[in-house]
Amino acid sequence: MIQLNNISKSFSSQELFSKLSFKLNAGNRIGLVGRNGSGKSTLFKLILGEESADSGEILIPKGYRIGTLKQHLVFTESTLRAEAALALRDEMQYDTYRVEKILFGLGFVQEDLDKNPLSFSGGYQIRINLAKLLVTEPNLLLLDEPTNYLDIVSLRWLKTFLQNFDGELILITHDREFMDGVCTHTMGIIRKNLTLIAGDTHKFYEQLAANDELYEKQKIAQDKKVKELEDFIARNKARASTAALAQSKVKQLEKMDLLDDLGFDVNLKFDFAYKETPAKILLEVKGLSFGYKADNILFKNISFTLAKGECLGIIGKNGKGKSTLLNVIGKELTPLSGEVSYQQNSAFGHFGQTNIAHLNANNNVMDEIYTANPKMPESMVRGLCGGMMFSGDMALKKISLLSGGEKSRVMLGKILAREVNILLLDEPTNHLDMDSIEALTEAINRFEGSVIVVTHSEELLRRVCDRLIIFTKDGAEYFDGGYDDFLEKIGWEDEIEEEKVKSAPKSNTKELKKQISELVRERNANTSKLKKEVEKLEAAIIKTEEHLEVLHKELIAASNSGESAKLMDLSKLVAEKEKSVEELFEELEVAQTELDSINAAYDTKIEALS
Repeated sequence: MIQLNNISKSFSSQELFSKLSFKLNAGNRIGLVGRNGSGKSTLFKLILGEESADSGEILIPKGYRIGTLKQHLVFTESTLRAEAALALRDEMQYDTYRVEKILFGLGFVQEDLDKNPLSFSGGYQIRINLAKLLVTEPNLLLLDEPTNYLDIVSLRWLKTFLQNFDGELILITHDREFMDGVCTHTMGIIRKNLTLIAGDTHKFYEQLAANDELYEKQKIAQDKKVKELEDFIARNKARASTAALAQSKVKQLEKMDLLDDLGFDVNLKFDFAYKETPAKILLEVKGLSFGYKADNILFKNISFTLAKGECLGIIGKNGKGKSTLLNVIGKELTPLSGEVSYQQNSAFGHFGQTNIAHLNANNNVMDEIYTANPKMPESMVRGLCGGMMFSGDMALKKISLLSGGEKSRVMLGKILAREVNILLLDEPTNHLDMDSIEALTEAINRFEGSVIVVTHSEELLRRVCDRLIIFTKDGAEYFDGGYDDFLEKIGWEDEIEEEKVKSAPKSNTKELKKQISELVRERNANTSKLKKEVEKLEAAIIKTEEHLEVLHKELIAASNSGESAKLMDLSKLVAEKEKSVEELFEELEVAQTELDSINAAYDTKIEALS
């Protein structure tokens, strides 16, 4: 268990957080959210001891090991076995059996041990880094954007791995679906402090919105009361007969704990400008083939039509040619054969790494937006810059001084400045936080034209794509259906192969069945008491939360009617109930973790016999 008490941290004049506190309980898997620049990565560095807090303390139990997954893949040894063994502590440096056991658990086989780490695919190189991390036997994993640069197959594998990790986890990722699939709790750095709830990101943001709404109503009621007191004091302080009463009101005003205005984060604003066209089919691709060498064809004979309002997703492992296909469609590369035909009135906006490289380093942000649409009035350019989070003097910042994420926003701004009816988007969610990804997703769904998107985000695929082009080990093929249809009807090759291995036939004798039955009875006997405790705690949580819901309604009513005394009593009661819910959740977490641990142990025994 880790505990942070009253942690404050600033860089120059920017305060990241103030008097931040939280406790990590056994078995917690926490998704850490917050806007870019809110201090998420800095919080990790503080826990790891790579940065020092300005004030406060971080308590880490003796012998509690923290591991972090490195984003950058650097291998120095010539074999997989030797590379993974680098992580062994001095007293364990000859324990190669344990290293091999971990590698086999991550999907490597005996023949892989003597291969060069650099010979493996990107997804398996991530597994090598994971193996090196697990060799250290960490109690806690701190993962900062582990999904960056991973393809869908690797992402799906990593999600399953983390779901089964026996320890604590704090995860930073812009991939909302990935976070929700892995984490038991969501914690956000909001207005320089931490908010933690049990549940996924959807529950977290709903609770945050409800808290903000209640706070705003309380502030309105308080502002009204303050105004009344100030008016009374102004009218009566000069009169001798009422001066004493006015002075008592002054004291009442001074004792009030005034609520500050809530600060709201700036959100990216997306609204693609649609260019009207009478055509129903905006793009037609026939027999498209491409390769950088004649003996290295990335794709061949790709054909499809794209109608107005349709979205096509391009998916597959890294390095297969997804971005190349988009660049061929965007006429940045010449195909070996086939053709790409746009309708006469079509206009496309292309977002991708190659386009970002075309930004003029000597221009400022406004100048660069102007190049996309020189006829746009300055007020609109300023507004567009603000929508891309370049407000005020930030709009005059030179491109050469921008970060990769800022350049991506400039590129998006240039596309927004033009009227288009076809969007070509290559990994548009990179460098965006969750709120910005949500805004982008909604903008794509609102867009009246056609869209082609390359992405590893399963959530984006599910929400926007009607059809797919899938890159496999044999090339690329067109699929007439959405992402869930693809998973149901075809699925990923690697997962199918792993499933075949798992489902290999095993012995099924009467003796084995008898042993399994005995294990099941034994498990039920050992978990009966814990199950009842879990059910009792869950019932208590539901009952308390229902009471809280009633109290919140009463609180709002008292706030609206200006009943200050009742408001204070209700606020105190709500705080007590919320604390009670937190304590119940902590008890539930302990009981559920113990129950899961027992079940997992028996599941392993039963699976070995099955």
